[in-house]
Amino acid sequence: MEPRIRVSAILRRETGVLLVRQEKPGREYWLLPGGGVNAGESLVDALRRELEEEVGLAEDFVFEGPVAIADSIAPPGAPAKHVVHIIFAGHLGRRSLERVTSADAAVRNHRLFDPEELVGITLHPPIQRFLARWQPGDPVVYLGAMWAP
Repeated sequence: MEPRIRVSAILRRETGVLLVRQEKPGREYWLLPGGGVNAGESLVDALRRELEEEVGLAEDFVFEGPVAIADSIAPPGAPAKHVVHIIFAGHLGRRSLERVTSADAAVRNHRLFDPEELVGITLHPPIQRFLARWQPGDPVVYLGAMWAP
């Protein structure tokens, strides 16, 4: 099984971080906006495309990073799956999220979460502790291998 590469962004406004809610058959969870990298596509180009598709943000963000990397690996007995998450960071600035729409059928909602709200949600990959303490300028961190749901 070849690992799949996924890029995502920690997009902040003040203390809040933007997450998107995805619904797939039998599952509902939150994640950082982003998605898969296509063959021949740079990481940043893939991230820009995914931000436009998932949250309708087509502006030229200035990204820091990558700021973190994590593996999601399916547990024994589950269908084989391995995703390498490469996480960048950016700032929402004054961009309005009022008119954010998604071209991605799986994305159902989006919202800014404060760090203390991250504890009670299903987040993929489960990087709540990292998001709660990460600050711009922190060194790149490998978050380790995490079991995928």
